[in-house]
Amino acid sequence: MERGAELPKRAKPRVATKIKRDPERTRARILAAATDEFTKHGLGGARVDRIAKRAGTNERMLYYYFVSKDALFLTVLESVYIRLAEAEKALELDHLEPVEAVIRLVEFIWNYYVEHPEFISLINTENLHEAKYLKKSRKLALLVSPVQNNIRQIVQRGQESGVFRGGIDPAEVYITLVALNYYYLSNRFTLSTVLARDLMSPVARENHLKHATEVVMNYLLKPRTL
Repeated sequence: MERGAELPKRAKPRVATKIKRDPERTRARILAAATDEFTKHGLGGARVDRIAKRAGTNERMLYYYFVSKDALFLTVLESVYIRLAEAEKALELDHLEPVEAVIRLVEFIWNYYVEHPEFISLINTENLHEAKYLKKSRKLALLVSPVQNNIRQIVQRGQESGVFRGGIDPAEVYITLVALNYYYLSNRFTLSTVLARDLMSPVARENHLKHATEVVMNYLLKPRTL
């Protein structure tokens, strides 16, 4: 090499770039994608590869976080119940008079079901499987009991104040609240066809909420004496 010639520059060694993994975010993406997939296709029609692709991950990671398709479906079910319980808890019904609290609860359940059609679809799927997956849930009691406790407390306050009659079963109140709204929405297509009316029109929805409220209140209130 001639004197004064520059030595060739050595290439800088490549530093391995660490890929930051965010398990919680990945898990949340998978859960969101799975909720949409199960809502649209049910448990039988849902495909794990579509869920993984939509979540921006792969099937291996999906199974790493959720073990199996069945376990993922159960987690989705639990998550929709959790969101419902959290939204219901945020109502803070304790400070309301019993009658107002019931009216608020009926309105809440109706509006929540309307705004969250995925809840209706997922519960429909679980009923087709005879609650096979919810029976395996270790969280079920924690998910449902807040709503039932709210109803029980409202009924008790109403009875103590002399507004509600005696002999009320809070479980029946819960079933009635859910049934009046759930059935209407889960069967809206067939009912709209059979009755030849658009059950999802603003007027029809407003009328149903009024009807549901009257049904519940007529069951709870003490009969008027002449």
